[in-house]
Amino acid sequence: MALVSTPASLEQALPATLDNAEVLRIRNDFPVLDQLVNGRPLVYLDSGATSQNPLSVIEAEQEFYEQRNAAVHRGAHHLAVEATEAFEDARQTVADFIGADYSETIWTSNATEGLNLISYTLSTAGLWAAQGRGDAGLADLALKPGDEIVVTEMEHHANLIPWQELAFRTGATLRYIPIDDAGSLRMDQAGDIIGSRTKVLAFTHASNVLGTINPVRELVALGRAVGALVVLDACQSAPHMVLDVKKLDVDFAVFSGHKMLAPTGIGVLYGKQELLDILPPFLTGGSMITTVTMERAEYLPAPQRFEAGTQRISQAVALAAAANYLTETGLDRIHRWETELGGRMVTGLESIPGIRVLGPAAGGERIGLAAFDVEGVHAHDVGQFLDSRGIAVRVGHHCAQPLHRRLGLTATTRASAYLYNTTDDVDQFLDAVAGVRAYFRA
Repeated sequence: MALVSTPASLEQALPATLDNAEVLRIRNDFPVLDQLVNGRPLVYLDSGATSQNPLSVIEAEQEFYEQRNAAVHRGAHHLAVEATEAFEDARQTVADFIGADYSETIWTSNATEGLNLISYTLSTAGLWAAQGRGDAGLADLALKPGDEIVVTEMEHHANLIPWQELAFRTGATLRYIPIDDAGSLRMDQAGDIIGSRTKVLAFTHASNVLGTINPVRELVALGRAVGALVVLDACQSAPHMVLDVKKLDVDFAVFSGHKMLAPTGIGVLYGKQELLDILPPFLTGGSMITTVTMERAEYLPAPQRFEAGTQRISQAVALAAAANYLTETGLDRIHRWETELGGRMVTGLESIPGIRVLGPAAGGERIGLAAFDVEGVHAHDVGQFLDSRGIAVRVGHHCAQPLHRRLGLTATTRASAYLYNTTDDVDQFLDAVAGVRAYFRA
């Protein structure tokens, strides 16, 4: 399968990274950015929560509804055939985007659903195996009392709560790799925590709060050494850097469309074929069966095995358009640019009195976001102050309460950049943050 990179002929013609002039041209593809907020040009620094959509993505979804809207896999008429082709072509495009095979790429509503799908099917694996419903190897995936699930202390709730519930349903024990005061994983402890009882190892590729890029290969190696299933939350990496699930050798990976220029309501679950072929289904109903009697049903192989009911057809088509947009722009180039913007944010924030930045210090590797605490001012007040100046950021615990609690905080403000942000956006943000404490007389 093709890797996610700019075609060689195009790559030779493009600079190694984006620059402000190219970014300003890119911004013309995003109509929502061309507006005033509170009388000021919008500075959108909340892409870590939801990114904006380029015209090519908007038009791809609109064109589907205008030209080929029909149910997929269900009709022999012209529109149904065209809709099915568009839907499955989109799957191939997204599979290529992450270096996966076509049949290993499952549509979900979002990454959260993908993680719940994995945890739920693992919790029913034992029941299926005991009743002789599963194929050979299914019993080995079943969790039981004494088994362990390992996550990290920096996880988004979506990659924590499903594993808590899996432990509750099976009697397994949930453990976690802690972070240090700087927000880095305690890899010196990871080898003791990931042991012979570990059945699942789940962790984020890049932290949505700290900006930390975790050592995936090292963690995968620890999981492989004990025969654990490895689950990667790629929500903050797939939109921003080259992701090759085969090279990383993870068993499962999830990401959401709305964080990578696509609409809401669409996500992707990658799973190794040999695992998807034996896991029980998650949702059941139409379109994912071969034979149904009044007593039981037989199920299709992946990907249809995990896609019950009417699917997110137009959203899948739009997600493929988003993947193409990122590929044509060049994910390596995007990552370098965002690294520059993220470093500019951290360096600027660290120079402002009363600001505590979470995650790697200036000069450390991180994705293009920075979460910070303003001494004496609540994060929600910081967010409203920035909004009054046309700057959109995220405030709160960012669905990572344990992480904030570990660092002695209840909430932070987070600025997150993407390919349509300029250095001027970052400088306007920093200038505004510098005035927060004086405004609130903190």
